[in-house]
Amino acid sequence: MESMLQSSCVACEFRPDRVFCDMPPESLKAFNKIKSVALYRRNTVLFAEGRPVRGIYILCDGRARLSICADTGRRLTLRVAGPGEVLGLGAALSNTPYETTAELLDNSQVVFVRSKELIKFLRENREVCLQIVHMLSQDLHSAYERVRNISKVHNRRPLIMFRPRALVV
Repeated sequence: MESMLQSSCVACEFRPDRVFCDMPPESLKAFNKIKSVALYRRNTVLFAEGRPVRGIYILCDGRARLSICADTGRRLTLRVAGPGEVLGLGAALSNTPYETTAELLDNSQVVFVRSKELIKFLRENREVCLQIVHMLSQDLHSAYERVRNISKVHNRRPLIMFRPRALVV
């Protein structure tokens, strides 16, 4: 794991390529004041499904497995998040428990923002708020696509169309 932290989002060379991070300069300065940055080791659980929300996590580098617990107790991987992705956003905005568990697959630098600070920041930075709406919409469409793909795999038998029987009088 690197010992050097990239503490300012303003100086980050990857920022323009990342949806949430690419915000107006004034918003970026305000965001720098409310975030904390830390290095985490591989296998660290950032948050766990069903636990009270604390805030959002942004992967500066590395990957995180997002999983849920099945009825059988087995962990099911929903997807792997990569650099620049915001984790726990839905829970933070709705003030509900985390819907998934996020476990780091690599040693990673991660930004954390408390829920209350995020909400205040979004109220004061409407342009960033619209970026968040766009991100949540993309997440929803991706989830729809994953469900479609799962249903295709599980529906290998031919579709039988309903045909009404002729009425005998």
